[in-house]
Amino acid sequence: MANLLVYYAHPGHRHSHANRAMVEKAREVEDITFVDLYGEYPRFDIDVDREQQRLLDHDVILFQFPMFWYSTPSLIKEWQDLVLEHGFAYGAGGDKLTGKCMMLAVSAAGDHEAYTEQGYQHYPIRTFLTPLERTARLCHMEFAAPYVLYGALRAPDDGRLDAHVKGYQKLLEAIRDDRYDFEAAVQGEVVDCKHLPLLGVQAGESSTRGGPDHG
Repeated sequence: MANLLVYYAHPGHRHSHANRAMVEKAREVEDITFVDLYGEYPRFDIDVDREQQRLLDHDVILFQFPMFWYSTPSLIKEWQDLVLEHGFAYGAGGDKLTGKCMMLAVSAAGDHEAYTEQGYQHYPIRTFLTPLERTARLCHMEFAAPYVLYGALRAPDDGRLDAHVKGYQKLLEAIRDDRYDFEAAVQGEVVDCKHLPLLGVQAGESSTRGGPDHG
């Protein structure tokens, strides 16, 4: 079994539909570590030693958050600035995270078409996540394709949210049980509930690679 650590960050959790439903499902998954960053650090007083130990104790670190102004909620940036210290995560002697994997579960208000060259965002969503990918690489970690929900504000009404939440549970359980194909996920752009790269799936099951704004 892989040791999975899920960091959740949403300053408006009680107003969220998509992320709140994902959190409820994630909390039901046994044998993973779930951390609500805004719940633990409402005043941004991050316990660096505790967070670094959490990283050492886990193999896969997954950040769940809504896209805010083309980036993460601010507490994730504060966490990065303090926890990923020189000599721990990068730089001279900073090899403590070598071989681990970072992954994201991201919700975006814009539709998939918005995140194209022709759409109003003009770039794919991975472009906006480049700083996190480069952070992972600098810290000697792999970076797997993010699990993305586009059009998150409309998902509860158009019937997509339930499938996305069930897919999130399936993703977390697959990582925990060493059934997630990280080799495929590292090569992919994004994944969703219909395109989860799973190991040992039966014929007819989805194993294809996926080829907010506030949510």
